[in-house]
Amino acid sequence: MKVWAVANQKGGVGKTTSVVALGGLLASQDQRVLLLDMDPHGSLTSYFKYNPDEIEKSIFQLFQHEGEVPEGLARQLVIRTDFKNLDFMAASTSLAILERHAVSKGGMGLVIAKTLEQLRYDYDYVLIDTPPILGVLLINAMAACQKLIMPVQTEHLAIKGLERMMRTLQMVIRSQKRNFEYTVVPTMFDRRTHASVDSLRVLRNTYEDNIWPSAISVDTKLRDASKAGVPPHIHDNSTRGVKSYRSLLKYLVSKEPSSVPVDV
Repeated sequence: MKVWAVANQKGGVGKTTSVVALGGLLASQDQRVLLLDMDPHGSLTSYFKYNPDEIEKSIFQLFQHEGEVPEGLARQLVIRTDFKNLDFMAASTSLAILERHAVSKGGMGLVIAKTLEQLRYDYDYVLIDTPPILGVLLINAMAACQKLIMPVQTEHLAIKGLERMMRTLQMVIRSQKRNFEYTVVPTMFDRRTHASVDSLRVLRNTYEDNIWPSAISVDTKLRDASKAGVPPHIHDNSTRGVKSYRSLLKYLVSKEPSSVPVDV
């Protein structure tokens, strides 16, 4: 099982879109894919037309057992989508109170890792949509993953947000005594604007060893796919955005040390 966390400590940079687009493409290539929504805002959950304010079967339940995950609970929380090979675990807005209560409890940083251990033979890939704040949810995602994907909008404020994420990454590396493979993914690129072109240049110069060489262009079809509640490649397989995500997936899979070949 390959576990990728999609993370940035700034909202609105394309995390959820990246999770659904990459997960959908993997599923279309006969990979068994699980998407995890760990953001209390529930954007991924809303994408699939579930209400995070009302949903009862959610990731929140994993954190109600003093850091342990009862046998069988993980499978009970999996929701099947209408799309072949693509499942997800939902977020409820109750996750927002978790940070407050989890601080006083030990052993809460490995809940997701323990959850995925129960599912290790059920899926080929797990993609985690993370919240834009440092806390127990983001720490859980980073403890469980082998690869970090960091979408960053090609504009100045988003680059500042990425700098915060890099500081968090270094902190986690020190505390967990392990390295992370990470890839910076420029998003919402608009070659018609100087701000976008200049920001992409800054990203490439700053993260030259860990940046995807291309960029996800601005594409309103990605927003249309979200509104329809379907993976972008199913909504319209010929758009710029889908072509970019296909290229990104090919790049990410090529970096896996012992990856299952994926025809993208």
